[in-house]
Amino acid sequence: MKRFFYYWVTLFALCTCTAMAAESYPARPVRMIVGFAPGGGNDILARLMAEQLQRRLGQPFIVENRPGASGAIAVTAVKRAEPDGYTLLVGPSSSMTVNPAIYQKLDYDPVADFKPISLVGDIPMILSVKASSQVRTLSDLVAQAKGSEKGLFAGAGATSFQLATGLFANHTGIRTEIVNYKGNSSVVAALLANEIDFALVDTAAILPQIRGGQLRAIAVTGSKRFSSLPDVPTVAELGAPGFAMSFWSSLYAPAGTPDAIVQSLQTTVSAALREPEVSSRLLELGIEPVGSTAKELAQVMAREIPVYKKAAKDANLVQP
Repeated sequence: MKRFFYYWVTLFALCTCTAMAAESYPARPVRMIVGFAPGGGNDILARLMAEQLQRRLGQPFIVENRPGASGAIAVTAVKRAEPDGYTLLVGPSSSMTVNPAIYQKLDYDPVADFKPISLVGDIPMILSVKASSQVRTLSDLVAQAKGSEKGLFAGAGATSFQLATGLFANHTGIRTEIVNYKGNSSVVAALLANEIDFALVDTAAILPQIRGGQLRAIAVTGSKRFSSLPDVPTVAELGAPGFAMSFWSSLYAPAGTPDAIVQSLQTTVSAALREPEVSSRLLELGIEPVGSTAKELAQVMAREIPVYKKAAKDANLVQP
């Protein structure tokens, strides 16, 4: 009987301490880990959200860059952190749904090792050609590919973009050879230099050249039109039904983080993204503000991982 009593007393004390910790959260600075170097879209998004979280929750939110291994170094660091809400991951889809499809061995499980908090921003890709190209529509691109003995050359700045280009080619029937570059800036330079025929490049990297008239936007790869380019149709609208792929960035906590802390962060992030000054700043950067529940983010991951696994296998991108 005493053992039973002590069990319930201990459980009650544990629950009380957890509730009190969640209620006073945050009581000290919070780290937000980014798996890429400063200056990229994911880093810019993280710093903007850190400002908003700090302003609303009253403690510093410090962005810490840990680049390397396609984002896996940062993801693994957060996985191993204390599940107390003071170490968060700014996790892009490349780390959370693409890497699991490409790499057979990862040091983390994106589902089991993390608690999703909220989708933050969606970054669709833009199917682009040089402004002087004769290609003005998706039909023109398909016709050009069919009329070429060797097919078309497409640029890709990372494995995730190789995957996206392969999916796009399969949906549209385009025969293409993918040329790999070090990053999106190199892909944009290759388009301008006529080294490649087309590319799928994320909006954050290519919007300046499209707005400046050097490159032409043919289509957007997301499930809906991009707010900053309302006249540019989606790939699905132009005759490839079912095709929709964009990259996103979300906020995660290590598995075991108290639900109350996760809920507090989710509510705060969603409120910040509804502010006109925040959403307009993101749109200027080529990022569509989202905001979601933790459940909605989990559903996105569950939907994408099997699709990307099949696509990676079909494109021979699976690595040991």
